[in-house]
Amino acid sequence: MCGITGVIDFQRSTGGDELRATAQRMAAPLHHRGPDAHGAWADPAAGIALGHQRLAIIDLSEHGQQPMQSVCGRLTIVFNGEIYNYRQLRRDLEKLGHTFTGDSDTAVLLAALAHWGCDQALDRLNGMFAFAVWDAVDRTLTLARDRVGIKPLYYSHTDRHFLFGSELKALRACSLFDPELDRAALAQFVQHSYIPAPQTIWQTARKLPPGSMLRICVDKPEAVNPRPWWQFQHVAEKAARSVFSGSMEDAVDGLHERLADAVDLRMISDVPLGAFLSGGIDSSVVVALMQSQTSTPVRTFTIGFEEAEYNEADDAARIAAHLKTDHTEYRVSPREAREVIPRLPDLYDEPFADSSQIPTFLVAQLARRNVTVALSGDGGDELFGGYNRYRHISRIWKRIAWLPAALRRALSGLISSPAVQLVRRRRSGGDMADAVRVSDALALYTHLNRHWRRPHEVVIGSEPSGGYSRAGMGSPKTLIEGMMLLDSVTYLPDDILTKVDRATMGVSLEARVPFLDHRVIEFAWSLPAKQRYSFDKGKLPLRRLLERYVPRALFDRRKTGFGIPIDHWLRGPLADWANDLLSEQRLKEQGIFHSQPIREKWEQHNSGESDWHYLLWDILMFQAWWDVNRG
Repeated sequence: MCGITGVIDFQRSTGGDELRATAQRMAAPLHHRGPDAHGAWADPAAGIALGHQRLAIIDLSEHGQQPMQSVCGRLTIVFNGEIYNYRQLRRDLEKLGHTFTGDSDTAVLLAALAHWGCDQALDRLNGMFAFAVWDAVDRTLTLARDRVGIKPLYYSHTDRHFLFGSELKALRACSLFDPELDRAALAQFVQHSYIPAPQTIWQTARKLPPGSMLRICVDKPEAVNPRPWWQFQHVAEKAARSVFSGSMEDAVDGLHERLADAVDLRMISDVPLGAFLSGGIDSSVVVALMQSQTSTPVRTFTIGFEEAEYNEADDAARIAAHLKTDHTEYRVSPREAREVIPRLPDLYDEPFADSSQIPTFLVAQLARRNVTVALSGDGGDELFGGYNRYRHISRIWKRIAWLPAALRRALSGLISSPAVQLVRRRRSGGDMADAVRVSDALALYTHLNRHWRRPHEVVIGSEPSGGYSRAGMGSPKTLIEGMMLLDSVTYLPDDILTKVDRATMGVSLEARVPFLDHRVIEFAWSLPAKQRYSFDKGKLPLRRLLERYVPRALFDRRKTGFGIPIDHWLRGPLADWANDLLSEQRLKEQGIFHSQPIREKWEQHNSGESDWHYLLWDILMFQAWWDVNRG
């Protein structure tokens, strides 16, 4: 796991030493992503330089150092991530005449790119990655990101330069980068609590979308557009044409085989390895499969909280005891959790307001004391319909879908009337009116899943927004599958995987995600809906699989989110901090937010009249980030 950076000077007015120094300056803020070694390379004739920070996981020797050149000298690469099937790829390439020194997956990736070209090589990779490869013959730089967006990659392109890096702070470290707040992106943020790709908080920077690649020629600096090389939507479309026809037991067997192999590949490491264990189904399945494939106890880690409704540590301990793992549990005090908050702006680089960012960082910090790699159970909810909101919104839609569209519009107008809004205190009448007016179930899902549903009334200078675009979503077979697919291409990469990447990399810990092996994804989507979830519960095959290792009584319980009591903290120990960041004077001086709706929500929340902590946390996380990053 590493941090990568690069710069292209299209004017070719910069010398080699200065180019290398620029790449190194950009890489230096990424030291946490790669504290073990660093390097830089430049080709002044082409105006390009690449930088790298290394966290050594596979082949700890100098043979894994980057930037790395191919044997023929044509290609130079910087690579962040892991290629899990690199040993099989190496055997294939050796049969084709390639030779290797050392055991680095980077060298195998470089040889694969040299032999098969980028498009064919990408299709053969099983891994999480973001890389940039320079072709000295074609004079092109190619950026690519893994299928589901586990590893991040940002870039900035003008007519004079091209910059890229693993985090936005790498771009900010370059004097060529011009940071200017993107108010449209901020409007997206207050709706979703994160900024969806390809936008970033800066107008001049973009995220490379998951499963995409971008190629730029140093001799033709015109605008470039990423293109997809893999898409969740295509997996869903293919699955709809070829549905798994076996029994439920056959489905569990097929999942067992693929997930066990995914776990096995992700246990390859030359450094200590463990797993996060919450006691929920997903992490328990991963740990059970890990323990079944090794004779030594797997290192597992969980954190607990004093507040019973947020504490899963006892559940995790019972699972760990049954599986006989080497378990570490740490009870976090409210003070320790709150002490993470000042670190969040630097960790996340742009506003990010999923409050589970705090416990995720704390469990990563705990694990890093003993291991350098940790497997996680992320992705199971999106693949197997695990979120409670899927069933909740399905029930809501069932109640209103029978109404003709014209009648729903009329009902929306009634709800919006002043007489009705006078008696609505805890929720906006406009919100309810919009929910009734929606055209279909997925529109209802995107509406109810947003925080500030009228962002233009909150962010000064922004336009009305309907949230996510559903272009290219196709026609999912069921409402729940539509919600799962939408989450897989938005919420999963831009919230869940961003959260895990920044929290783990913040302490130089590599997180691996077996559920997001593309073979597991493709098999999960091939299953008929009734073998993935029911109207009452999700993760049907995962439950059956886990029963092969753990008694049902240890895991069959109500789903608990991985969170903290932000709502109570904002009325208590965080009240002064929040009141300062949300003061009317500060908001007006900044000129970024309309103060009235924010102050109204804050006063209602602080008095206990309403619970607006999700919406307020969005604004607070921007305010804390802005204090660090403005100017």
